[in-house]
Amino acid sequence: MKLWYQSLARQTESTPYGEILRATIAAAVDPGTTVDMRGVAKSAGIGVHYRFLEHHDMREVMFNAMQAEREGYDAFLIGNISDAGIREARECVNIPVLGLCETSLHLASIMGASFGLVTISPKWNLRIMENVQRYGLERRFVGMEPMNTSPIELKRAMIDMPFRQGIIEQFNVAAKKLLDKGAEIIIPAGGDIIVFLAESKTYDIERAPIVNGIVELVKMGEMAVKLRKITGRFTSKRLSYAPPTGDYLERTRAFYGADVYPDPKRD
Repeated sequence: MKLWYQSLARQTESTPYGEILRATIAAAVDPGTTVDMRGVAKSAGIGVHYRFLEHHDMREVMFNAMQAEREGYDAFLIGNISDAGIREARECVNIPVLGLCETSLHLASIMGASFGLVTISPKWNLRIMENVQRYGLERRFVGMEPMNTSPIELKRAMIDMPFRQGIIEQFNVAAKKLLDKGAEIIIPAGGDIIVFLAESKTYDIERAPIVNGIVELVKMGEMAVKLRKITGRFTSKRLSYAPPTGDYLERTRAFYGADVYPDPKRD
């Protein structure tokens, strides 16, 4: 089995974050599963909570998903809590496409009756709330608690262990506030925090599970591929994720290139 893990940080594979991410993924996969981790290369990769930046990242996500299918990958995983480009990628390919946020939210709903999210900054809150609403999980949602940090501080925490401990302590304070509000599951809403917790093997707080979205995303990716091999189907191609066909598809490919959208007869 071969999975494409799409980070939205620039050239993730050659960064300190990439090293910890690679170790986290390697510890999670089944024997025989290969996960190729890719960062973005054509966009800045510096924060999808800004709409302009997200627009450019989404374009790369879509085209990378199509590249992954052409190259024989079994699933495409979007490793960012924004799930940027998830709907577009599902429309563009036949292989399963899973996102970090959607996977974390739905698994949290299986693991407990309510969940809360710890975000990396207040700027993230509205963007994450949009995902909670889009996935129809408002009734399970007790709230969000933002940390007071920044992308620059999180990069520093990759190599400065005492500083990282301060970041983790911030997370713990925010998580306990969510527990006081009634959260039964805690979701870290940021890849940096997720890998810090994974490296320290922190998977619960005061008997409440902490969803490690990266581990869950990879395992759900494996499950999606296995289900597709057994049943021959995974993503619905009716309505929401249906690609264009016939003359519409021919006109689309004439403008954007012959590789746009999968062959409808391919499955």
